[in-house]
Amino acid sequence: MNMRDAAPMEAAPTETILTNARLVLADRVVAGTLVHGGGVIRAVDEGRSQLRHAVDCEGAYLAPGLIDLHTDALEGHFVPRPKVIWPDARAAALAHDAQMAASGITTVFDAICAGGFDQAKADRRALYTVMLDAVDEGRARSMFRVDHRIHLRCELTDPNLPVLVDAALGRPALALASLMDHTPGARQWRNVDHLKVYLSGIGKTEAEIDREVNERAERGRAAVPVNFARMVALFGSSGIVLASHDDTTPGHVAEALAAGCTISEFPTTLEAARAAREAGLATIGGAPNVVRGGSHSGGVAMRDLAGAGLLDALASDYVPASLLQAALKLAREPGLALPAALGLVTARPAALAGLDDRGRLEPGLRADLVRFALAGDTPVVREVSVAGGRVF
Repeated sequence: MNMRDAAPMEAAPTETILTNARLVLADRVVAGTLVHGGGVIRAVDEGRSQLRHAVDCEGAYLAPGLIDLHTDALEGHFVPRPKVIWPDARAAALAHDAQMAASGITTVFDAICAGGFDQAKADRRALYTVMLDAVDEGRARSMFRVDHRIHLRCELTDPNLPVLVDAALGRPALALASLMDHTPGARQWRNVDHLKVYLSGIGKTEAEIDREVNERAERGRAAVPVNFARMVALFGSSGIVLASHDDTTPGHVAEALAAGCTISEFPTTLEAARAAREAGLATIGGAPNVVRGGSHSGGVAMRDLAGAGLLDALASDYVPASLLQAALKLAREPGLALPAALGLVTARPAALAGLDDRGRLEPGLRADLVRFALAGDTPVVREVSVAGGRVF
């Protein structure tokens, strides 16, 4: 056959067309088609594409990739068992990265503890710069599937906090810092009995628990006021987003506002969340709290904050898969509209972090996408893309 007689070859598509999807937009869910190419969303349309190379999503939901402002999951891959430190830091970071992708998370703020290295968390001190370096390397060498940032958890009770923070400043991944006070009798541990139950669960005797609680309280009372002033001065002109942590009273919220915080992370009472809203601070709640139906340390249920209109975003805290689960649960109880519920893990955290290029299904934004179906009430992540590239 003469080549002139052959049918013309069809050019490889330069765009990906995802059709027959339930598109989760900012204000509604529509049956439609999304087109992306060159790393960004090109078009979002209602209706089904008939083009041959369009990918049939078979009616699955298509939403913006999830944005997680606080996850402690990185540390678990470096210390998979108590006193067991994984010998390959790069492999630990990559395993964490894979878990994020599988959970539908496309932008993650890895929470790394600066301070709080008590006996139960002694491994944190040795791993502190190791984890910071692992995130930096993964980003610099394009090893990660998803976009990683650093959330520095500044433990105000630690006398060595300024030195630890200094080791993190200037790193390009550092984008968020939170001010934490875990003094027994304050904030999360305002009810010391909850702390004692927690400590008993990691094998301590009653005498050891009493001694540790007293030591923590004494250390916290001495270090917190000094460190708070230092951190406020340090981060005030840094451009890094600053959050308070475990606000319990309106007084805590007032302190956070004066410190330049824009976020009240994991408020423990309805009173504090309401004060944060009145002060103009955004609230972030723990997704595991939603999935479990309440706090493990006696705090307010995030479901109640959502029902009262006092919840601005969710973070996975210690269970990455909880982020999508929690958003969908809030769509059932207290019955948020699905776009609003998913906005707690997409558009809202993007806005809080100053990431205006992602978090919504709109032309021109990054093609960070998660496609998922439901098995009963359980989300099943089918596919995840970051800047248009499939990563899961």
